[in-house]
Amino acid sequence: MEALPLAFTTGWASGINAYACVLVLGLLGRFADVDDVPTALTSNGVLIAAGAMFLFEFVADKIPYVDSAWDTISTLIRPTVGAIIAALMSGQASNLEQAFIATTGGLVALLSHLVKSSLRLAINTSPEPVTNVAASSGEDVAVLSVVSLAAFHPTVALIIAGILLLIGIVAVFFAFRAIKRGYARFKAWREKRGDPATGTVSPDRGGGTGKER
Repeated sequence: MEALPLAFTTGWASGINAYACVLVLGLLGRFADVDDVPTALTSNGVLIAAGAMFLFEFVADKIPYVDSAWDTISTLIRPTVGAIIAALMSGQASNLEQAFIATTGGLVALLSHLVKSSLRLAINTSPEPVTNVAASSGEDVAVLSVVSLAAFHPTVALIIAGILLLIGIVAVFFAFRAIKRGYARFKAWREKRGDPATGTVSPDRGGGTGKER
């Protein structure tokens, strides 16, 4: 079960940016001789593919609405990558332990992905792109930093990943509460103005005088 901290951490990272997670692990295993990194992740093909997809996501993830569309496409990809990485890291563990570790990686990746995609939906209620760029850049830095730390200090990285996941869940809760309150205020404002879309008519918008030309 020594692989469990790494499975949790890489699962969290995969849910945010699976390609960055694979790329960092592969590079660390290839050039830093990190023993815990599976050999399969250090091959040229995996590194090139992960690098190319990371660059694509690096751009797409910073464009409003495109990021949410990409999150939708990645709903199956990120948890699957998280489970595969965890399974590879389980090494010579028994079949039951391998299944448990892989499930942990996949479930944590799914939860992390849902948190990320939900926050992006909340952010996209604002049309300006600055928030998207800031959020995506912060995620990139967090994934690269935590995965790199996990290769050398898995327990510390596990704690940090757990805290970040918890913060993300809380942020989603408060973000959607704020959106709900904002929508309620907007709806009340429209009704007060007598917007036709609400089915009411304000005194200065209709009724006429009853006179005919």
